[in-house]
Amino acid sequence: MSDWTTQAADAVEKAVVLVRDKTVVPARQGVKAVVYGLLTAFFALTAFMLVTVLVFRVLVIFLPVWGAWMVVGGIFLLAGGFCWTRRTTKEVERA
Repeated sequence: MSDWTTQAADAVEKAVVLVRDKTVVPARQGVKAVVYGLLTAFFALTAFMLVTVLVFRVLVIFLPVWGAWMVVGGIFLLAGGFCWTRRTTKEVERA
């Protein structure tokens, strides 16, 4: 009789482990990827902002303030124009 109870307990444990491996493990990996992605994006955005301020401050040393604004604005204008050319458009479905 004790052999039957051991087999039943093992079967339940295998079922629980199988369900956990199919649900919890992929969910944990997905959440980990989202958290690391957000953390990386935060640090990258912060570094980008600090580098932009640094470039502007260095340009103010060599150029008048309006010239520094023109250079930084031109850089952002070129970057925006490049991103605009790389965009994709959705095709409109015709009924």
